[in-house]
Amino acid sequence: MTEKIAASFQVPYLQTMDEAGNVDKKLMPTLDNDAIKAMYRVMALARTLDETMLKLQREGRCGVYAPLRGQEASQVGAAAALSKDDWLFPIYRDAAAMLLKGMPAKLIIQYFKGDERGMNMPKGVNIFPFAIPVSTQNPHAVGAAMAAKMRGDKIAVMVFLGDGASSKGDFYEAMNFAGVFKAPVAFVCENNQYAISVPRSGQTAAETIAQKAIACGFPGVQVDGNDVFAVYKVAMEAVKRAKDGKGPTLIECITYRLADHTTADDATKYRSEAEVKEWEKKDPIMRLEKYMIANRIMNEAEIKNAKEEARKAVDKSVADAEAEPKQKPEDIFSYMYGEMPQKLKEQMEYMKSFGEKK
Repeated sequence: MTEKIAASFQVPYLQTMDEAGNVDKKLMPTLDNDAIKAMYRVMALARTLDETMLKLQREGRCGVYAPLRGQEASQVGAAAALSKDDWLFPIYRDAAAMLLKGMPAKLIIQYFKGDERGMNMPKGVNIFPFAIPVSTQNPHAVGAAMAAKMRGDKIAVMVFLGDGASSKGDFYEAMNFAGVFKAPVAFVCENNQYAISVPRSGQTAAETIAQKAIACGFPGVQVDGNDVFAVYKVAMEAVKRAKDGKGPTLIECITYRLADHTTADDATKYRSEAEVKEWEKKDPIMRLEKYMIANRIMNEAEIKNAKEEARKAVDKSVADAEAEPKQKPEDIFSYMYGEMPQKLKEQMEYMKSFGEKK
């Protein structure tokens, strides 16, 4: 009796641009210079916003903030594959993806200042509010994808998650459901190597996170998450697959969180300075700048100007966010239902009565 091998698989890995900005032209996706410049500007804007948010938090002008430095290519490259009608389900670290999809920086700042109105998306901006509880966005995204499928809407849903979220039950349930029913969804795992302080090696015995898709009946692919072109290419393929009715894809972006997990974290407690410095050499923005200069897409003066424009835009967004009138305490009741039920109305009136007594 011979041994039967029930299944075998391989996980493809894609890199188109190395750390020096050199590109394999055979693997390069179709992008004109204007599209590349647009990607860079969003990445530069996200980096500037990130730096500003850290300063605002240290000054007591906003609450706990989750930095995204180092993950700009994973977010921008993936979100660039979406059309206006497609939906994005982000996590708390995905400001770059949200900016590309049309989210005003002012609203992101407003949210981290503790104002829930910051997640009141402008009309036509198909972005779900930030998911704070880890991995809960995955079932939500699959549900939205299934709703679109049942309605006959030819759209794709993209959901971002961290490597830590891939260890949660919500992730496996969402993946399994998506595989069974061929939901038009692309799962984008930003594998930044740490679930807060737990390294990727301590989260799973699987060699890759991408291979977890295989058990759910659909493709999983690894990509250099600091290579915006490679991420864009695999994301375009995943979005097309979803819209063609072929079901989901799991994209594992190999990247790194260069800053602390949040402003309440101290990453020096669990990782070395040498490790961080090695990853700084792989900085996605620096890599793209080298490519653009070498290929005469943008010169150093134009890059400097783009960064100055990003600084002005972020400074204005901060001023606009801080000029917003403060929320009334009773506004906490305002966004639960389309029409407020009687019990909540009574609670709201009871709360308001405290202010009236002063």
